Amino acid sequence: MVKKITLALVALVFAGVICFADEATDAVVGSVEKVDTGSKTMTVKTADGTEDTFKYTENTTVTGTKDAAKASDLAGKSGYHFVIHYTKVGSDKVATGMDYAGQGSWKATKGTVVGVDDAAKTVSVKTADGTVATYHVADHCTVDTGKGIAKAGSATGESVAKGSEVTVHYTEEGGKKVAHFFKKLG
Repeated sequence: MVKKITLALVALVFAGVICFADEATDAVVGSVEKVDTGSKTMTVKTADGTEDTFKYTENTTVTGTKDAAKASDLAGKSGYHFVIHYTKVGSDKVATGMDYAGQGSWKATKGTVVGVDDAAKTVSVKTADGTVATYHVADHCTVDTGKGIAKAGSATGESVAKGSEVTVHYTEEGGKKVAHFFKKLG
């Protein structure tokens, strides 16, 4: 009886670890530079210019691009920008989902949120020099709240509230600044 209870508890612990690994706890923006299908890793150049390595699994989702349905489809391709959702498993960063954010040059701006228009899906940010820029919030836009990550589209007013200090990562598309990732500061 004790053996059965012990086995059941071990099974529950492993199930909890597997479930936890499926839920991203962090996110980063960057471009996929290299995919190694043998080791199931990818090298990502982040928005600040550093390179980071992420593991991926068959459960890592890729959304927003017709060119890839899974992370391994990105092998041999470069310059694709993603918001990468990941969790830490031991010392490894394991990608749980990747939201395509276009190609081209990433830009980042720090400032204070001075306006949020949920209907128009825009956020206005005032920089230190007093310039105010309006960013169109992409459907896949993610917010790093400092306590976890959230989709901006479903929580814009809560996660990116007026008065929040943020870094907004964006691209320019058709004359518009399109926000893909907000990181709350402080």
